[in-house]
Amino acid sequence: MRVLAAMSGGVDSSVAAARMVEAGHDVVGVHLALSQAPGALRTGSRGCCSREDAGDARRVADILGIPFYVWDFADRFHDDVIDDFVASYARGETPNPCVRCNERIKFSALADRALALGFDAVATGHYARLSEGRLRRAVDRDKDQSYVLGVLTAEQLRHAVFPIGDTPKPAIRDEAARRGLAVADKPDSHDICFIPSGDTRAFLGARIGVRPGAVVDADGTVLAQHDGVHGFTVGQRRGLGIAGPGPDGKPRYVTGIDAESGTVRVGDAGDLDVWSLTGQHPVFTSGTAPDGLGDCEVQVRAHGGIAAGIAGVDGGVLHVALRTPLRGVAPGQTMVLYRPDPAGDEVIGSATIVSNRQRSAGA
Repeated sequence: MRVLAAMSGGVDSSVAAARMVEAGHDVVGVHLALSQAPGALRTGSRGCCSREDAGDARRVADILGIPFYVWDFADRFHDDVIDDFVASYARGETPNPCVRCNERIKFSALADRALALGFDAVATGHYARLSEGRLRRAVDRDKDQSYVLGVLTAEQLRHAVFPIGDTPKPAIRDEAARRGLAVADKPDSHDICFIPSGDTRAFLGARIGVRPGAVVDADGTVLAQHDGVHGFTVGQRRGLGIAGPGPDGKPRYVTGIDAESGTVRVGDAGDLDVWSLTGQHPVFTSGTAPDGLGDCEVQVRAHGGIAAGIAGVDGGVLHVALRTPLRGVAPGQTMVLYRPDPAGDEVIGSATIVSNRQRSAGA
């Protein structure tokens, strides 16, 4: 099988490529240049697409004895991921750029080019398991990345390979060391790769500008003014610009955002409880919605935010009624549905959250 190995320069993708070579496949390594600043340098342990990372990936490819290329996807990444991220925050949403990158870059733009060049599959260092079209959680639950892959279509999964999903992360580092790969102890990338400073509010403010509005309580009383809803996310507690806790002495959190009016609502922790979710543009790993859907588990963020529920599709919209509430769920987040299985929870499908209900019936 001809395999294109996506090599970020980290330990996971390096071991994934090594395993494909060891399995006897015809492997070519490729690093995605995603920054529009060609000399972009790595800052600390953040990011995964710097000049240093490309060099690390090239050295691993040399050790593995495989051809290696750097492909420039910077413009596509800017249009499909960064611009989407900024626009989503401007609408008062909370997007996950890693989900968009997988959906639109790694398993769309990259995979399309790979297939056009005659490759059979794209291999990545994601922690997930894939067998006979079924996407499951990784063995290492703490590192599981099936959530950010839950947006992939059946066709995209058909050409994907995840070689390390059956192995815990510490064992991956040990394997990299045994193979003589210098990235064995390289720190993991964190946060958002295109915001190496980690200051999301400043990044968004520089692109969206000042759009003043008010911070109000549940009764509509104005508590403070702000420079733009992009500085807030549902569930946020700090940096609200208000003086201290509520009248009851309890902390206050962002409970809702209205980008059109510029209003940020705050309340107590109980106001964050969500009992139902509605999602648009559902994608199902089998290609079509399973009959009835029914009982499932739903996950709303990359790590944590999991609850049991009952799912159904009506008019191309995904609805989930939760058996127990989830806290701090915002429009723009991705919800991924799982079917619990002792062999590894299976991803059923996903959708982008457009609304939620914060009180159960009769509450």
